Amino acid sequence: MAAKPELYSIDDFEAYAAATLPKMVRDYFDGGALDGITLRANREAYHRYYIKPRVLRDVSNVDTSTRVFPSGHTIPFPCCVAPAAMQRMAHPDGEEATARGAGAYGTVMGLSSFSTTSLEEVKRAADRARAGAGLPGECECVLQMYLFENRATSEDLVRRAEREGYKAVVLTVDAPYFGRRLTEIRNKFRVPPHLKMANFPDSLGVKTGSEHRTNELHAGGSGAASRGDPSLTWEAIKYLKSVTRLPVWLKGIMTVEDALLAVEHGADAIFVSNHGGRQLDHAPPTLQVLSSIAEAVDRRLPVHFDGGIRRGSDIFKALCLGADMVWIGRPALWAIAYDGEHGLQNALKVLEDEFRACMALTGCTSIDQLGPECLMAAETRAKI
Repeated sequence: MAAKPELYSIDDFEAYAAATLPKMVRDYFDGGALDGITLRANREAYHRYYIKPRVLRDVSNVDTSTRVFPSGHTIPFPCCVAPAAMQRMAHPDGEEATARGAGAYGTVMGLSSFSTTSLEEVKRAADRARAGAGLPGECECVLQMYLFENRATSEDLVRRAEREGYKAVVLTVDAPYFGRRLTEIRNKFRVPPHLKMANFPDSLGVKTGSEHRTNELHAGGSGAASRGDPSLTWEAIKYLKSVTRLPVWLKGIMTVEDALLAVEHGADAIFVSNHGGRQLDHAPPTLQVLSSIAEAVDRRLPVHFDGGIRRGSDIFKALCLGADMVWIGRPALWAIAYDGEHGLQNALKVLEDEFRACMALTGCTSIDQLGPECLMAAETRAKI
């Protein structure tokens, strides 16, 4: 077997995955809604800002560490691994490889409900990897979920997550109706028959199917047991809080109005996210709306962020514009496609090194020094 090439950037990981993953899998992970306007805009938005270099500042001790949970572990830098469905399509160990990589690196892993490894196996793998790396305590994991028409299905997931020691539930709120993803439709996407949705019993029918089917979550299914509920309102937060003691985070906030409603209804954190450009095409890029949302929230709850991150400088810019934490989705998938848990650790190290360099070259020695004053508007938009 030929030796794997050495990779030095997230773009390198993307290129490797593009060359090695089956077309249907690659298109599923990388595709966006319709014309991909929002998908591309997420990445292009970072080019609208320059970073101001500062000189003759003592940067001999740059501390990139932070916490996701106020009383939780310190993580190496403000970057966590976002939930993504069906990771065994990227690597035979799938979510377990991601859990081992995140656990050993000491960062937080988000798990999709539509994982091809059970939430119990993922948490235990992350904990073992953390212990193996000599890090104290358990790995901090969060569970991404939808609310199904059959509430018992959702309640079972939440209670299992609580029992296993997950630290929060992340309710995806931007998918009452699934975006039209042409690559999946053209490829007639189906989950490979050797895989299954490991968090659901086979009796629910959540095993094969297509995410692009109208209002059916990732794996199709049989009736209301596995369908998302398009009638959800802000009362969903109150409902979730009635069935779990875990913090409830909302993923998919893109406007000041919804951010303020999240505060009003008791959400414990929000994700500024447009679903990686996979839902509403022509929605704005996440970076463009971040500062106004963070300003409106005014520290009343944490502001998490995802969308288009490929560089440590992207992470730097997001934090300067008001994010408390960023999450990477596709880069983590490309990384495990390259080399499982070791690939993910390598990708995280690349981003951490780039982020640390940004901090040092702007004269910043701690996360709390990052702000809009570290940036300036670019005169022209760079083309990708």
